[in-house]
Amino acid sequence: MAIGDAAGGTQWELGTSFAKAFSEKTGGKHKVDLFPNGQLGDEQDTVNNASMGLLDFSILAINNVTPFSPTVGVLTLPYVIQSAEDAKKLTQGEIGKQLTENTIRDAGVRIVGWAYSGFRVLTNSKKPVKTLDDLKGLVVRVPKNEIMIATYQAWGVNPTPMSWAETFTALQQRVVDGQDNPYITVAAMKFNEVQKYITNIRYIFSLEPLIISEQVFQAQKPDVQKAILEAGQAASEHSYKYLLETEEKIRAELTAKGMEISDPANGEKEWIEKATTAVWPKFYKSIGGKDKLDAALKALGR
Repeated sequence: MAIGDAAGGTQWELGTSFAKAFSEKTGGKHKVDLFPNGQLGDEQDTVNNASMGLLDFSILAINNVTPFSPTVGVLTLPYVIQSAEDAKKLTQGEIGKQLTENTIRDAGVRIVGWAYSGFRVLTNSKKPVKTLDDLKGLVVRVPKNEIMIATYQAWGVNPTPMSWAETFTALQQRVVDGQDNPYITVAAMKFNEVQKYITNIRYIFSLEPLIISEQVFQAQKPDVQKAILEAGQAASEHSYKYLLETEEKIRAELTAKGMEISDPANGEKEWIEKATTAVWPKFYKSIGGKDKLDAALKALGR
């Protein structure tokens, strides 16, 4: 199993939980070896490798699945998901099932579990950021993801798309000033060593699917397939619980290590307005039509 993040983050938590459940459900006949920290390649490369049957499993940020199966992008549109409960509702409900089917069709990989990692907060090494004006002048790294790039552009900033593997070094060498990721990732990657300020934006709730190569999945006997799906479900439940139990503690630890945390001004009103009006319409087509977004919002009671 390829894991993009370092050991200690939510990806690792999901992976270890899955491996344990899978081994138990197969009476110890199967075991999964975990390779954290991008040892088996960049996150997007692992989707290619899994689709060709060269890799069994990978856990990766959802934005790295979107280029291969664009309808998954509905979960990464800014401010669609506004709480951990929203994230669980969408991924575990009908929308999640549909996205899994689309991902099998489009990318040759099957989503069997989800890591719930929390909102991607903004960190930087230069100054506290509360307003969009404060954001100007900062060089911010983003993944190579069109929705995230468009969101920063809507906020008046030209972000720097960069692979995850290069991010820590770029922050360390001040090639970029900031990045956004959930608290759990900020702590696992030791970003407190190269970043000083955190802004509690909540434009994207970070979801990290556990994918299996569909070729590999179909080659298994029915009882093993069942064990994979059940272990994925159990690991997803564990991940959700883990997020709720640990995020506050991690925030306190990062503050103790010298990071300063700010909330966006006016309840993030300006950030939300600019992102939703400029970004949502741009991606209706790629997510499969405006009705897909409407269905997601309806499922959330909005």
